[in-house]
Amino acid sequence: MHRSDQIFVGGGGAEYGEGQFVRLDYANRHGLIAGATGTGKTVTLQILAEGFSKMGVPVFLSDVKGDLSGLSRAGSAAHKLHGTFLERAEKIGVVDSYAYEAFPVTFWDMFGKDGHPVRTTVAEMGPLLLSRLFELTEAQEGVLNIAFRVADEQGLALFDLKDLQALLVWLGEARKDLSLRYGNISVASIGAIQRRLLVHENQGGTELFGEPALELEDLFHVTPEGYGQINILSANKLMASPRLYATFLLWLLSELFESLPEVGDPDKPKLVFFFDEAHLLFDDAPKALVDKVEQVARLIRSKGVGVYFCTQNPDDVPEDILGQLGNRIQHALRAYTARDRKALKLAAQTYRDNPDLDIETAIREVGVGEAITSFLQRKGIPGMAQRTLIRPPSSQLGPVSPMERAETLASSPVSGKYDTRLDRKSAYEVLKARAEKAAAEAEAAEAAEEEAPALEREYRAARRYSGTRVTRSTSRRSAREQDFGTAMTEMVMKELTGTTGRRMVRGILGGLFKGR
Repeated sequence: MHRSDQIFVGGGGAEYGEGQFVRLDYANRHGLIAGATGTGKTVTLQILAEGFSKMGVPVFLSDVKGDLSGLSRAGSAAHKLHGTFLERAEKIGVVDSYAYEAFPVTFWDMFGKDGHPVRTTVAEMGPLLLSRLFELTEAQEGVLNIAFRVADEQGLALFDLKDLQALLVWLGEARKDLSLRYGNISVASIGAIQRRLLVHENQGGTELFGEPALELEDLFHVTPEGYGQINILSANKLMASPRLYATFLLWLLSELFESLPEVGDPDKPKLVFFFDEAHLLFDDAPKALVDKVEQVARLIRSKGVGVYFCTQNPDDVPEDILGQLGNRIQHALRAYTARDRKALKLAAQTYRDNPDLDIETAIREVGVGEAITSFLQRKGIPGMAQRTLIRPPSSQLGPVSPMERAETLASSPVSGKYDTRLDRKSAYEVLKARAEKAAAEAEAAEAAEEEAPALEREYRAARRYSGTRVTRSTSRRSAREQDFGTAMTEMVMKELTGTTGRRMVRGILGGLFKGR
């Protein structure tokens, strides 16, 4: 069933009709893998990754459960499902060509434990995605946009979270002057952003930001044998912070969109991107973010990138985006409630009719490893919905051992490149230097003040009389109150312009970075 321009997905036999293929020249028209938990979505994703890799197409996918790490090892006849795999291969007519095989894999992990560290910078993430990540209000997002604008104008590099925290502190101190130009900058909004940064730090999100940042070309490796590298993001721990997971994948997709050149309609994709648990991207997402995803999905195919959303229900994906997903694999959907039945009916209506198949009934009845499929055909026309038996995987089904993972990491094409974190001069260091300079100037002025002659110090402290005659008040009591008030004012002026005042200035500026 191997063809040089198509990926065999499954089917075959009297019960399932002809074989089903993903055409490489239409693989960048995006796709959908949907179905309830336990119906075989992960295995389908695995066999698609194998197929694209064989065709020399690099793949990026997230491993939510840890099972997809098995792509790095060949399957085995000792596996408990070996007999089932052979039976399925025979049923769909590929038993003669079916063989176990390992695929080139690069493991990535935001936390740097189960893969190479993957990072970006605060500046590259941008205020829109950061606002989504930190769950900011519209007013707080506005303050964050001001912070980014000021950083750009003053040449303050934003690499990690301590750069952003330092910038926000400085923004709060200079808010009165900046508000005249950029609009209101409230202390409450800055405080709320700082609290969200603290929550993000406590969840381990600081590992995402810093250098060396991920270089996109490291996702496009092709082996000397012509196999596309399969990049697997370890996401089993990352899923504990679903908003961080979704925001990172959306950032990566946006970076690909903005960085890659236009290629039109290539013979095969430059990269295929699988977005697992896609519903996390759209849950409570603001309209601006959904519009951004729609724009990327609509235009990134011209950059040679195919995006495949994996989710439990097609209803999880907004209709405008769903309409752009040309290649579809629908596993079984449950229909026990009125809402489930409505979702099932809507899912069936998104397929091209097949006069020999009741699509709605078939989606409800297909078993594990079966699906209703529809792939783009010649001239981009959707194929008729077809009941399909998904082919068995060639790589190992299930996770690899820690030792096997370590071996794969050691032989990776990016081994050692991202392991050591860098800390270049950035906003934190620049603002810290400014604060230290201001503190040093205040201290020097204080020392000069102490060395000045007593008469000059007295003059500076405003303790000399101006020579103006003081008129006697008609009331002795009011005169005494006036004398007392004047004396208090003079004393405060002395303290603010003298030693104590300068210590206050130094304390405010120098204390910004205390403990860093």
